[in-house]
Amino acid sequence: MKDINKDIGTKTLLVFNCHEPWVYQLGVLGYDLDIIVGLKGRHKPVWDEQMRPVPTNSRFVHLEDALSAKKPYYCIITHNISDLLDVKYRDEPRLLVIHSTMEGRLLEEGQQVEPEEMKSQLRQYLDLVGGHAVAVSSMKGNSWGFTEDIVPFGAESNDYYPYQGDKSCGLRICNFIESRRRILLWDFHEKAFGGLSVKLVGHNPGMAGVSASNNWEELKRMLQSHRFFIHTADPQLEDGYNMATVEAMSAGMPILGNNHPGSPIRHGISGFLSDDPAELRQYAELLLKDRDLAIQMGREARKTAGQELSLEKFKAGFLKSIETARFKSRMKKIL
Repeated sequence: MKDINKDIGTKTLLVFNCHEPWVYQLGVLGYDLDIIVGLKGRHKPVWDEQMRPVPTNSRFVHLEDALSAKKPYYCIITHNISDLLDVKYRDEPRLLVIHSTMEGRLLEEGQQVEPEEMKSQLRQYLDLVGGHAVAVSSMKGNSWGFTEDIVPFGAESNDYYPYQGDKSCGLRICNFIESRRRILLWDFHEKAFGGLSVKLVGHNPGMAGVSASNNWEELKRMLQSHRFFIHTADPQLEDGYNMATVEAMSAGMPILGNNHPGSPIRHGISGFLSDDPAELRQYAELLLKDRDLAIQMGREARKTAGQELSLEKFKAGFLKSIETARFKSRMKKIL
């Protein structure tokens, strides 16, 4: 971790901490990172090392310290309109990262807002400050009306242990399920996998026997040992994969889920997909009995992750996003 007393470098990103696994990726960019912690609405006021270790070349700052920093940041990485408003008096380029569909966010937060009005206000504000938006998927970019820049998150296969699948048990990694039941098709999940040997991991207050891993190393051991990984999601509200799915694929796990146009899984090759919970349950039972099949399918999932969802692709794409934000900021000042 970077020395808290060290001066801000010539290329330092100011990053609002949204989700540790996503922010952790920024460590590959080659910039110093000032990560804002102590934000309202977070489940922890500090960096959650149960999810990820501290990124390289980073330090933690509080919002008030970041706002009063004398040296300029290379770019400010934000995740919502609140973040953008928090830095309204800073002069640096702003990059908004879109992590959710607008419909999913409104549903999860229980907001009664006209979607078109919300999209219009966000675009107007970005135009006003010369900001740029990048989405983590085409679906999420389309949802908000920002389709010019899409940079999916990625994973590095070499970060994970060789897959073994020796535990005849499925795995799902998911946080705050109760507020996201519809988004995650949780009723479907329960019908398909209820009563089977499936381990649920994540921050889920109120769900008995469910907890987050102690650290990333423990999580990687789970990915190495469990037989298959589960991801279900409403195709109208959420992508056909999330960061945990990409991790599981990179670790060599086969994936089970519902049919989804955005799923990176090829049915019968790198996993199984079905909209019939009874059929998906049969596939789960098959993999629980057949470790060799799980290894074979997981190998294909790992290959797909390396080709389509690599950390190198994320790095190249996000570096371009930062430069686009800087260009738009310069043009705004000229005009």
